Amino acid sequence: MAAHGLPGTGGRLAIIAGAGALPHHVAEAARRQGEDPFIIALSREADADWTGFDHSTLAIGDFAAISRTFKAEGIDRVVLSGGVRRRPEWRDIRPTLRTLAKVPSVLRTLMSGGDDAVLRMAMDLIEASGARIIGVQDVVPNLLADAGPLGTHVPADDDRRDVEAGIAAANALGALDVGQGAVAVGGRVIALEGAEGTDAMLARVAALKAEGRISARRRGVLVKLCKPQQDERADLPSIGPSTVAGAEAAGLAGIAVEAGRALVLERLQVIEMADKSGLFILGVERGGYGSRR
Repeated sequence: MAAHGLPGTGGRLAIIAGAGALPHHVAEAARRQGEDPFIIALSREADADWTGFDHSTLAIGDFAAISRTFKAEGIDRVVLSGGVRRRPEWRDIRPTLRTLAKVPSVLRTLMSGGDDAVLRMAMDLIEASGARIIGVQDVVPNLLADAGPLGTHVPADDDRRDVEAGIAAANALGALDVGQGAVAVGGRVIALEGAEGTDAMLARVAALKAEGRISARRRGVLVKLCKPQQDERADLPSIGPSTVAGAEAAGLAGIAVEAGRALVLERLQVIEMADKSGLFILGVERGGYGSRR
């Protein structure tokens, strides 16, 4: 099976794919780099067409089937990619013999843990099934946002104040294990990302402006950061063309993402759309302008 992977890796890459466009971007980028990724599409979650890739559809909690797939396909590395909108229920958990002892803690996490706790639990079980989890950035590092402006537009002084307010809010929100994004308008946070996701949050901001509950004269900024406690092997914040379209519809001035820790999908299209719409795209440090991680 060594021929499936890059030279020296010894095995094949698997992508466990949830919802959204990110898994397909990762799979295509991995293939361009010489990988032959095997896709494990999560049932009731994955919504991409995987024609042209070796793939199977498995339940998110079926670790026994996942383990068998790892062995059959010679998989030694796994990337987790895409959204998961539903937590597995206890009846969906199918452990392997190696993970059976962990079932009580798994059930406690499903009942009371936050999203990060559930994600860490799933990662532990996947690695117990025989493969090493790596980050998207380890396969396709060119998806990471650079520091500074990505396009031709840059934030004005008022926009910088909104960026700072959004950074503070996103940090606080992430520490509560709720979401990764915030929108600030006029130096005031007016929307926080929850389970609905970034696009739905931006649609909510657009509706608030249309209803006159937020002044249409003030533009505002979307900020997306990693959660402070986040395991960077999974669920990095991402933006893509739909984010730019949503920000434009919401009348925002721009988007700020964490440099080196956020993904920019379809970068050329994102920059082209932002430049055409007059929006800035900015890579920032999580502590604000001039900070050091």
